[in-house]
Amino acid sequence: MRVGLVINPTAGGNKGAVAGESVRAVLTTSSHEVINLSAESYEAAKQGIKVAIANQAIDALVLVGGDGMAHLGVNVCANTRVPMAIVPAGTGNDSAGIFGMPMNDAAASAKLILENISSPKFIDAIEIEHSGGKTWAIGSASAGFDALVNARANKMTWPAGPMKYYLAMLLELASFKAIKYRSKIDGVAKDFEAMLCVVSNSGVFGGGMLVVPEASITDGKLDLLILNKITRFKLVRIFPRVYKGTHVTDPAVELLEATKVEIAADGMPIYSDGEYVGQAPFTATLVPAALMVIAPAL
Repeated sequence: MRVGLVINPTAGGNKGAVAGESVRAVLTTSSHEVINLSAESYEAAKQGIKVAIANQAIDALVLVGGDGMAHLGVNVCANTRVPMAIVPAGTGNDSAGIFGMPMNDAAASAKLILENISSPKFIDAIEIEHSGGKTWAIGSASAGFDALVNARANKMTWPAGPMKYYLAMLLELASFKAIKYRSKIDGVAKDFEAMLCVVSNSGVFGGGMLVVPEASITDGKLDLLILNKITRFKLVRIFPRVYKGTHVTDPAVELLEATKVEIAADGMPIYSDGEYVGQAPFTATLVPAALMVIAPAL
């Protein structure tokens, strides 16, 4: 089997390079051919992988990094017969966690990949249409307070891990006001004023936030979480609860299921799997079994 390998050396505060070499060392001891598809930029890697897949030059793709690399993987592997695997080495490793990859042990992750490479699993993915085109996501798409927090956190060099998102939340909160949304949920119009609105597939985002604890990547449904308008004081009390998933019991939280969600929110950025993809409005459609993954937890 021919395995494409993409390493983000700057992931996790430049820990990606060390993790990547550990993965490479394990993969090269197997009978599989390892093809280095790493590049100097995200876009260059994306194009290189697309060419390799189009030319049937690889049979599987292994990515080393954080959720940004997982986002790269779904955007090149969705609707293809090439399965992807992610070795966690970033600040946020939500997708790797869902797939059952060990944290902080790249070699162990690589060994699990080799053990499961011949039995990939199908999972659902989100197809997101927006003004910039089409984007695929494993975990979520959002345009609300969480997206603004993500944008701020991505610019911060300190602290690392979940604390970065918590600090970004406190900083963003100072000037935040409820957002007016216009939406269609499976074709039914719904206008509302809310603090955040997340279209979720995996239920996890933002470095371990359990935004929809009961979500499944194989149930053929999107989960829409709406945190309706509340005071900023109440928001700062509710938001940390997302790390344990207990926020869903609050009366301001609304959970809906759908297969297609259209969201409009003036001036709001769209974040997908922690990556900026464009500006609202956007349409999120659940595509069942759109992605093949190497995931021991599934």
